[in-house]
Amino acid sequence: MKFKRVLLPFITGALAFSLAACGEDDKAAKDEKPEEAAQGEMESAEEMQVKLAEQQVEKNKVVAIVNDEELKGEQYNAALTSLQGQMQQMGQDPSSKESAEQVKMQALDTVVNQTLILQKAKEAKINASESEIDEDYSAFVEQFGDEKTMKEALKSQNVDVKTIKEQIAEFIIIEKYQDKVAPVEKVTDKEIKAYYDQAAAGSKDSGQELPPLEEVSDEIKEMLQQEQQQKQLVAHVKELKEDAEIELKI
Repeated sequence: MKFKRVLLPFITGALAFSLAACGEDDKAAKDEKPEEAAQGEMESAEEMQVKLAEQQVEKNKVVAIVNDEELKGEQYNAALTSLQGQMQQMGQDPSSKESAEQVKMQALDTVVNQTLILQKAKEAKINASESEIDEDYSAFVEQFGDEKTMKEALKSQNVDVKTIKEQIAEFIIIEKYQDKVAPVEKVTDKEIKAYYDQAAAGSKDSGQELPPLEEVSDEIKEMLQQEQQQKQLVAHVKELKEDAEIELKI
């Protein structure tokens, strides 16, 4: 099941950041930091959340129109929050003026691209079955340990289970569409070996050692196939954009 490899694209940045923050709180408790330091960290985190929230728009505000379909602030804010969380995980500050503009355009691009794919998938009568949604929902829950923990994490981001299942359905449809327009290509043993040798050389320079090729060849093969698919999909979406009527409203 492909869903296991990634979390939902629109909410995971925020959820992962929330879980990481909880982990830091636990660590702080174990380290028994002074109360003043802990309070300062909490205030700093709260200040950051306020800054990030200021970048959002009203949930019913039209942020873009794609082939006569209006995209609302709710979709945009979800993509924005995810991107903000990803930047924070990489140690970057998404609240700076330069980063804010960059994240804004990336969030718009994300919702536009997704809409174009879903529109084409609908034309091709691609859908997600209840069993497929349930299977991927179970995998999503597993990443939090249990459903209670997941719901608590979702609640902190004002997201409910219904929204999650809707996004899972869209994720499945997008994957099916990707398989249709960008089918997996064969990866040769030579390509796998070349990638492994390059990675091994890099790890050797850093004083680390990779597992034997036979232990990681399947993972490398899958990764190279994903890269090929992504390149094909990017090219396909570019073509869709050229033929689409897109109007950005923010």
